[in-house]
Amino acid sequence: MNSPIWQAAYGDGPLVACAIHAGHNLRPELAGLFRLDDQQRLYEEDPYTGEWTSIAPTRIIGRRSRFEVDLNRPRDKAVYQRPEDAWGLEVWRTPPPPDAVERSLAAYDEFYCQWNTVLKRLLERNGRVVVLDLHSYNHRRQGPDGPPAEPGENPEINLGTRSLDRGRWSPVIERFLAELRSYDYLGESLDVRENVKFFGGHLAQWTHAHFPESVCVLAVEVKKIFMDEWTGQLDQARFDAIHQALDQAAAGIRDVLLDWNRGVSIDQI
Repeated sequence: MNSPIWQAAYGDGPLVACAIHAGHNLRPELAGLFRLDDQQRLYEEDPYTGEWTSIAPTRIIGRRSRFEVDLNRPRDKAVYQRPEDAWGLEVWRTPPPPDAVERSLAAYDEFYCQWNTVLKRLLERNGRVVVLDLHSYNHRRQGPDGPPAEPGENPEINLGTRSLDRGRWSPVIERFLAELRSYDYLGESLDVRENVKFFGGHLAQWTHAHFPESVCVLAVEVKKIFMDEWTGQLDQARFDAIHQALDQAAAGIRDVLLDWNRGVSIDQI
């Protein structure tokens, strides 16, 4: 089921890819209330990440801006009300009226209701499901001419796994990391690390709370090395190379799940 808030494509197999922060549009009743302009909102959104969801047969892509409703936050934080909710930004010129906030939260509730249905259907067919929760993050917050963030604390790809049972899902995690690290990224190796800067947001936490033994969400945060984060201009070669790296890693996960579902011991994977 599609919605004005998200779009979905449903396919066969145990893999799902989500890009729930890819959206930029706002519903008309809210658009005039924002202090932030389009470019300021775009800076904190995850443009282009929806294209990466083609690595999985089931795809969920956000249509609306996270500034309207953030599907990766707990419900009580899903509509940014104060600067501390939004990187210190003054989001609103005029605060949204309570009924408008309730409409945003109704969409949030509908999303999680549908997400629950999608996962149950996939589990009926596949036994186990892996979700690739795709995001991007800024690393030049001191301005377009400022220095990049310290590389040691900002890997090119950060894998967030804190809310899952790592012992149970270790073969999936290790295969995903290995595939990304081995990929020839324009003649280099990607810096891929686990739980350095991001640990997995509410989508992962909610899913692991409801399906702790059968669904694994890997929260994938890609540093915006594939674009100019201030202008939004895409570097197509870098973007495509990351897409291919993610596709290779997704294929590795499929192999692990196929072996697992065929009854191969987890110690042999």
